[in-house]
Amino acid sequence: MDPHKAGTIWVVDHSQHCSDTDVVVWIRHSSAAQCHCRTENNYYFEYTECDSTGSRWRVAIPHRQGSCSGLPEPVRGTDCTFSCEAGEFLEMSSQQCTACAAGSYSLGSGVRFDQWDSIPAGFSSLATYMEPEGSGDESLSCNNSSWTPQGTHLESNRDECTVSLVYAVHLMKQGSVSFDYQYVDNNVFFEFFIQNDQCQEMDQTADQKWIKLTSNGEWGTHTVNLKSGTNILYWRTTGILLGGKPVKPVLLKNIQIEGVAYTSECFPCRPGTFSKTPGSSSCDLCPRNTYSNKGASSCTPCPEAQYSEEGWAECKERPPCSEKDYFQIHTACDSNGKTQVLYRWVEPKVCVEDNVTGAVTLPPSGEKEDCPPCNPGFYTHNSSTCLPCPPGTFSDGITDCQACPAGTEPSLGYEYKWWNILPRNMKTSCFNVGNSKCDDMNGWEVAGDHIRSGIGGSDNDYLILTLRVPGFKLPTSVAGVTASEFGRITFVFETICSADCELYFMMSTNVVESWEGTKSRRAYTHIMTKNASVSYTWAFQRTNKPSDVRRFVNDIVKIYSITVTNALDGSASSCHACALVSQESGSSCVPCPAGHFIDKDTNQCQECPPNTFLSGHHIYGEEACQQCGPGSKSNKEHSVCFSDCSFSHTDQNRTLTYDLSALSSVGSIMNGPSFTSKGTKYYHQFNISLCGPEGRKVAVCTDNVTDLSSKDLQSESAALNNYVETFVCQSTIIPADGRGFRTALSSQSISLADTFLGATVESTLDGVSVRPDLFPETSRKLPDINFFYRKCPAGTCDGCMFYFLWESSSACPICTEADYHSIEGACKGGMQDTLYVWNEPKLCTKGVSLPEKSSAPCEAVPLWLKVGIGGGAFMAVLLISLTCYFWKKNKRLEYKYSRLVMSANKECELPAADSCALAEGEGEENEDDVVYSNTPSLLGKLKAIASKV
Repeated sequence: MDPHKAGTIWVVDHSQHCSDTDVVVWIRHSSAAQCHCRTENNYYFEYTECDSTGSRWRVAIPHRQGSCSGLPEPVRGTDCTFSCEAGEFLEMSSQQCTACAAGSYSLGSGVRFDQWDSIPAGFSSLATYMEPEGSGDESLSCNNSSWTPQGTHLESNRDECTVSLVYAVHLMKQGSVSFDYQYVDNNVFFEFFIQNDQCQEMDQTADQKWIKLTSNGEWGTHTVNLKSGTNILYWRTTGILLGGKPVKPVLLKNIQIEGVAYTSECFPCRPGTFSKTPGSSSCDLCPRNTYSNKGASSCTPCPEAQYSEEGWAECKERPPCSEKDYFQIHTACDSNGKTQVLYRWVEPKVCVEDNVTGAVTLPPSGEKEDCPPCNPGFYTHNSSTCLPCPPGTFSDGITDCQACPAGTEPSLGYEYKWWNILPRNMKTSCFNVGNSKCDDMNGWEVAGDHIRSGIGGSDNDYLILTLRVPGFKLPTSVAGVTASEFGRITFVFETICSADCELYFMMSTNVVESWEGTKSRRAYTHIMTKNASVSYTWAFQRTNKPSDVRRFVNDIVKIYSITVTNALDGSASSCHACALVSQESGSSCVPCPAGHFIDKDTNQCQECPPNTFLSGHHIYGEEACQQCGPGSKSNKEHSVCFSDCSFSHTDQNRTLTYDLSALSSVGSIMNGPSFTSKGTKYYHQFNISLCGPEGRKVAVCTDNVTDLSSKDLQSESAALNNYVETFVCQSTIIPADGRGFRTALSSQSISLADTFLGATVESTLDGVSVRPDLFPETSRKLPDINFFYRKCPAGTCDGCMFYFLWESSSACPICTEADYHSIEGACKGGMQDTLYVWNEPKLCTKGVSLPEKSSAPCEAVPLWLKVGIGGGAFMAVLLISLTCYFWKKNKRLEYKYSRLVMSANKECELPAADSCALAEGEGEENEDDVVYSNTPSLLGKLKAIASKV
């Protein structure tokens, strides 16, 4: 039977070759009108899917289905894991590896994506946004958010949308994926993860999933291993716009995937690149002033009136020269101590100055003038060169080096304030993300009394200035001190900008501070708390928007001076007093023990008074020992003041003592929620270390955490941990339900308090004031304890003030005997109980305990009652006795009076004036014979007695 006739089913059985039976069923449909496929132009080869044994078949497939018959018969293919070397491809006709032709390249078992004029086939960009329920605002739509191709790289979105770049690849063996990226803004969450064909996320460690931040202008490389089978790759970014400032996008380029089974064709070199020899695994960029088209094996020179940059696909007309195309420099000092201003064209020169309308020419050189003096710590050698002073000497840069006086030592460091040449430990460079125009240019130029940013090749170049410090050396006197400050760098600068320029100050690869737009002349200081070699970098970018047209060339930054203290290889501009072994002449400098200062009179070490601390950068004189704030004490080394979780306060002749040890562990506060302009929910989490650990900063806030409750900093790699350690820190938390994340995310971790000022009940301390009106009033009569902190050196703070209220029963004073009272019970059976209860409301904790109930013997009638009864009885007897006495006395007087009246009636006249009374005892013998007809009452008698007396 002819296998190529219509309706034929061809079954190939090769069970004799395998332990398992393999069957290939090939069904062809043909018509009488079909022609025979005699040449390879009518069909192409492909492999079938691999079977369980790793075998496959090579089959021929017509370019148009049903267009011809007579296709080659299927043949057994190469092993499923077979692949060619880099620079080769699998020629399917012979199933042999063949070298790529010139003008093309191959990775062998991999694919590379390095051309981003458009999003390549197979990639897709998906934008989503987790809108709040009920939100119908179309402005929250993410339809316009996507990864954007920029020629040499991809750029992520700049808004709050979540955008994923997705690519699916099927690997026949284990492989890997690697890519280059720039990720400089921690307001963007950038993650890379992998799913299988069941949409299940593959196991990845945190450092594989969460991409690390890079320095400005630098590219990082991320590599992850892939398993065989289907791998769906996701590059996902999510912007968080807090405060309305746009985020800086993530840049992505050079995606390379290894592990594909074979490459059946080579990739042509993209325009602007070429591969000169067959068998290339990559393409090279065309040099300047040349260009190439797609698949070029060589580059074509540009015409005389045109130019091109490296890697360009076409040439452009040379523009007329302008003031933006040249810059000025100061020549080095000559043998006569003179310098001169010269003008140079920006290299490579692309403009035309001759026979072009509007073109400018290079200005003439300036007059020679005296060179500026040497920098402090240097001296003039041969009238033209500045050399550092020898060890043990100093100079102000004008005079010759002099030996330090006895009892002093040189103050080593760098002090650069004259810029005739670039110091030997500084270098400058230029870098651009998208091109290499400025790779050979100076990023900064010296200008006499300052150093300024250079011209660069594009407005979005990073102009780099780097200062290398090999380490720090503390002065001899403080060499034994547990130092919190090893050195400090201070620089004075200003920026003059008309666009969105930005100056970054970095330490190694970490951004310390940045400034946007025009800034007036100012100083900035950064303190080194670790003794290690470090590179300080200043990076200036005129704008972050790429453009071939120079518009902001006049935007510059000027640095007037840079000072570094205690630099290991520095020179001295002055000397300072040191501690001596004795006051004898010639005595050498010695280090002071920790917590000691140098006495000005004896130049010997003395320990600081209790509860004082050394300022860190000088120990000369007792004033170097600064007093700790209220409620704090110093550690043994007098290096820091801290609260030991105890506090005392005297109020109205009563001393309140507090034990805050229960609050010594780190406390967390989360406020919110808050929402961004597009409705993203976020919180601010604050971690607070109130007291204890002898002043160690134990509050930690971490970026890019995936488990806020169990983050173990010690178990993670140091490179992954972007965290701060301080007294009070803040992190921005995006909950898992806020944007559809699988877990909560943390970012923007900053320190809010790195210096403890003291604890007091007063409302102001060292220029920091509390705001009680921000919190609810309390009816309790106990005072609040205010802990004061500062983030920056005094006089330099210009940021926000943070106020926290921590309510806790542990913040009550310790209980004393004045906080309870006793209650006595009734006397029962000769015994009386006494109970003790707390005063209400109870405003104390811990301290003394309530005494146990006590019992004491007692009597039925209390002593006071007995005394009362006795006194009452005595007074009653006394009153009765007095009543009887006065009653008897009254009787006598009545009798005498009645006799007097009777005698007066007989004579009808009153007695003479000289005598109106009876003689004593007169008539008493008849007293008992008097009879009264009426007996007056007791009350009447008393009244009568009173009136007569």
